[in-house]
Order: sequence, then C-alpha cells, then structure tokens
Amino acid sequence: MKLALYIRVFKTSHLPILEELCSIVKQKNISICIFHTVFEEMKAHCDLNDDVTTFKDHKTLPKDVDFLLSIGGDGTLLDTVQIVRDKGIPVAGINAGRLGFLADIDKQEIKELIFSLENNTFSLERRTLIHIDTNKPVFKEVSYGLNEFTIHKTDSSSMITILVYLNGEYLNSYWADGLIIATPTGSTAYSLSCGGPIVFPTTKSFVLTPVAPHNLNARPMVIPDDTVLSFEVISRSESYLCTLDSRSKAVDKTYQIAVRKEDFTFNLIRMPESHYLKTLRQKIKWGDDLRN
Repeated sequence: MKLALYIRVFKTSHLPILEELCSIVKQKNISICIFHTVFEEMKAHCDLNDDVTTFKDHKTLPKDVDFLLSIGGDGTLLDTVQIVRDKGIPVAGINAGRLGFLADIDKQEIKELIFSLENNTFSLERRTLIHIDTNKPVFKEVSYGLNEFTIHKTDSSSMITILVYLNGEYLNSYWADGLIIATPTGSTAYSLSCGGPIVFPTTKSFVLTPVAPHNLNARPMVIPDDTVLSFEVISRSESYLCTLDSRSKAVDKTYQIAVRKEDFTFNLIRMPESHYLKTLRQKIKWGDDLRN
C-alpha cells in the first residue's frame, strides 16, 4: 500500500497525529509520499522511513498512490481536489481543524483508519464535482470544484442582475448580491448559510441559492445535475466575481459562462461507522434543542 500525505500549513498541533502516523507506517512498512512544504518539518520531528518521497502538485504525485490523507480542516481537503484531479485516488480527511464536515475522521482514529485502508473496510463516496465552461480562461485547467460555483458582486458595487438559463431555456432573473450553484456536497457550505436546503451527498442534483435577493419571492431551487446552466450578468460595475470553492476571479461582461456536472467524481473515504445523518447531527447540531 502506498499513501500520499497532504498538509496545507504545518502546525505544531499536528505533531501528535504525524508521529503516530509515521510510527504506524514504519511498523507496517507502508510506503508514503509527503507534500514537499511539510517534509522538512516532519523530517525534523518524526521518525521517517528511508524511502519517503515528496510531491509538489498533481504532476509529481506518483501514479501508484493508493490513498491520499489530508490533515487539516475542510479547506485543506478542498485543496486535494486540485491534486488528485481525475486520477480517482480516494481521499481521507483527518480533522485537525474546527468543523470538519468533510474531513470528519477524528485525529484519534489514525490506527483505525490505516487498518480500514489495509483491509478495505472503509466506504467510498463518489462526490459530484461542478465544472465551469467559459469562452476565456478563468480558473485555467482546474475548472471544477467540489462545493460550489458563485457569481457575486464586487465588494463596493451595488446589486447585480443574473439571468439564468437551464439547457438554454430562460428560468429567472435574480436581483441579488449573488447566486450560488452548489453540489450536494456544497449544500451544507455557503448555500446553507444563505438559506439553501440540505441535500444528501448521493442526490443527483444542483442547488441554486440566491445571496441576499432583492426580489423576496426568489427561493432556493433544486435542479437535476444533468442540466447545463448559463448566465447573463447585468451590473453597474465593470466587473463581477466568479468563485469556485476557495478560488475567485473578477471577470467582465465579455465572459460567457456555463455550468455543468464534471465527467469524473471526487472519491471521499468514510470510516465504517461514519454515517451522513450522524455527521449532520454532530457537526451542525441538526435537530438539537438549543433553547437553553
């Protein structure tokens, strides 16, 4: 078995996790490849095997990697979408951050995680990705995301009008600060904070959620994920923002944008006892009586 390890920024709080991981890897003679920016820190603090290698990006990630471990929060796990790309490498998110909705494997479960990977007792969730087509480059070759694509006004501008078309047919005009097109995974992220519904990860759908709509009868809408969405944006400013997960870029009216489902999926590892409903209850206190 060969593992890849990704950490966005090394923190001393990661050391207990890394020390345990390195101990298990060495004991079981598991091959590991470490993200280059944290390799030196790990080398100074952990007992590494002699055959440890490093990688910098998707091009240098070895083709024979079986699993990628992400240590951090949900933002760190989102970074791995750009690393694994269309290789189909399953990703396990070890929570060393705060919420840990996607990266929901507890840092105390390292031993159980490795055992599960070795014995194939984990579950694999194939998460839908959202893809952006444009007439001019916006997000270069990584034109897809796991959570959502958003059209948003710039900070200092007034509201914008977003005309939305589904498979070429006019749907609606949103007078708002912006519009979120979320995947089922992203339904519990930005979309949820703007009043969007919670959608099961396996649901074949997208969620359209307006951001601070001025037409108050505009409500979030669930549509099939085989739909192609296109947009016209009317703004008093020369530009507006397009965001894809944690990336953003200002574009102007000459850009033509369409959104569809990506041809490949993001493969997320879940521990045997991990269930989506349990995650909802634990992470966002869903159903809890908070009146006290």
